[in-house]
Amino acid sequence: MLSRSTLRRHSRPPALPSRRARREGSRPDNRAPLTRLYQDRKRRDGNRAQAVNACRRHFGPDYTAGGKDCDEYPFATTYEGAAGSLYDPEQLRDNCSVMALDSTQNQAAGTLLGQFLTKSRLIDGPDDGFLVQIVP
Repeated sequence: MLSRSTLRRHSRPPALPSRRARREGSRPDNRAPLTRLYQDRKRRDGNRAQAVNACRRHFGPDYTAGGKDCDEYPFATTYEGAAGSLYDPEQLRDNCSVMALDSTQNQAAGTLLGQFLTKSRLIDGPDDGFLVQIVP
């Protein structure tokens, strides 16, 4: 579940890194921020659909049994989401993680993410971003 300490706003420098540099940003020495996807509902829905397809492939067609949802990272509300490669040729295909999680917990985490993005006044697009820090 997300907590306030796991998300931090990141102001980008004026010279933005290329998509390829951002894709390679998963290494600790070269972190790249996620960017908010707000205005394009069709693309957000596409991110979710791609993630659900991945959940079906990995956990079977009945993964929702017992009140489960498909949780994905990068988040569906980011340009780096599961369908990103359909829009950006430099983004790797299927470059996401999925897990079948308790629906109530997953939706609560999504609500927290939405509150973080709104409260931090993150704008749609590449001019603003945020980092996700894994806290053990």
